[in-house]
Amino acid sequence: MTKKVFIETVGCQMNVLDSELVIGALRKQGYDLTDTPADADVMLFNTCSVREHAEEKTYSSLGRVRLLKRDKPDIVIGVLGCMAQKDQELIRKRAPYVDMVVGTGQLAEVPKLVEKVRATREPQLAVSLARSAAGRDEVEASFVSYDPTRDPTMRPTPFQAFVRIQIGCDKFCTYCVVPSTRGPEQSRPPAHIWGEVKQLVDQGCKEVTLIGQTVNSYVYDHGERRTRLSDLIAGMHDVAGLERIKFVTNYPRDMTDDLLDAVRELPKVVKYLHVPVQSGCDEVLKRMKRNYTAGFYMDMLGRCREKVPGVAVSSDFIVGFCGETEESFAKSMELVREAKFKNSFIFKYSERSGTKAADRYPDDVPEDVKKRRNNDLLAVQNENSRLDHRLQVGTTVDVLVEGPSKRTQAGPGHQPGEVVQLTGRTMTDHIVVFDGTDRLIGRTVRVAVTDSSPFTLFGGVPTDELVGVDLANTDRDPPPAAPNRFSLPLA
Repeated sequence: MTKKVFIETVGCQMNVLDSELVIGALRKQGYDLTDTPADADVMLFNTCSVREHAEEKTYSSLGRVRLLKRDKPDIVIGVLGCMAQKDQELIRKRAPYVDMVVGTGQLAEVPKLVEKVRATREPQLAVSLARSAAGRDEVEASFVSYDPTRDPTMRPTPFQAFVRIQIGCDKFCTYCVVPSTRGPEQSRPPAHIWGEVKQLVDQGCKEVTLIGQTVNSYVYDHGERRTRLSDLIAGMHDVAGLERIKFVTNYPRDMTDDLLDAVRELPKVVKYLHVPVQSGCDEVLKRMKRNYTAGFYMDMLGRCREKVPGVAVSSDFIVGFCGETEESFAKSMELVREAKFKNSFIFKYSERSGTKAADRYPDDVPEDVKKRRNNDLLAVQNENSRLDHRLQVGTTVDVLVEGPSKRTQAGPGHQPGEVVQLTGRTMTDHIVVFDGTDRLIGRTVRVAVTDSSPFTLFGGVPTDELVGVDLANTDRDPPPAAPNRFSLPLA
């Protein structure tokens, strides 16, 4: 009988990719994926420690499977990822029926550990070294980048994929657990990344999103030369069949001119930058150890918009960080008004054990104040988003169609060929919904924008306006390629 594995993933794009890779490895061991926990022989929880809510969600899920473990004692339950690396024995203390605790740097061991649990029924622990436990080289070696053969069936769509270009982080922001849960910053060799992109395109992938904790910090030292992110992008740009290249998330101090030049001049690169600022107050930024000022950030933002006309920029904010006064928060409000981001992700500060902020500063902003500041900042951002989207009305945009919209998915179902509401994204990462049939999914279509909300563009697809699809069988010539002055070999 075929063995089955269930996985629940919480957190960032890196976790989504990690889950894809783990499931791909287990498939090679004869496992099939199931979305029904009761049918599973192996249950995995891929976890996040960035905010308390994510951790409590995992513990809540573990609580629900306690009875399943009692009734099905042979099931293997594993906790993977950031919580596993950060908490280790605490997980077993709160959920003693967990069989495996596997950190971010040990995910390649999952298939072997599953079989070891089956054979011995003994708990298994596989984690990397703490940052303070040894020298940098030894700690680096204990965090292994896990990048095996890709499994298209695990991706949200077969034509979009994440590609890890670096692991770890050396920024050490005081509120963040990532430097300890994912280890020192390490950039993957460019030839490995280019080979993976080529493999993904051969599988039918049209869009890749390059991911790293601070993705624009990517530098690979070959000894006699270095490969920057701009060079890396150039090296994959001309892969036949690849239509779009994204990269997230960016660090403000590493937004270099060569990277912005690549975004402007390489036509497959999406004209969208996600660059977290976190606060508009210099005193708060200093306590966060972000290593820039609000003025530096705004200068960087101006340079982005000057070098890449029409670029869309989004950001992140933390409200209620230690010592944030009303005056400090007002500076964040003013920065959002002035910056006019396409959108922003706004979070209430959540103290994380093991961070410098937890050791140095009291979490002194009351929860009700955090909630109010979150709502106030969101209101300003939503107005900016509304105005940004209104400017798109009357334009025609190229949309990579991702699938049925949330409204369609929540409906009673539909027949193949039936006209339903679809959704996709533009080359500036704006979400667009429009009516069409399933045959458009995975294709790039030209959509006339007719209306908008603060979060979505609405439009219609003129007949015969497919772009980049079966061009050889139409009378339309493909658009001329822009010159690529960043051209690099693929190997």
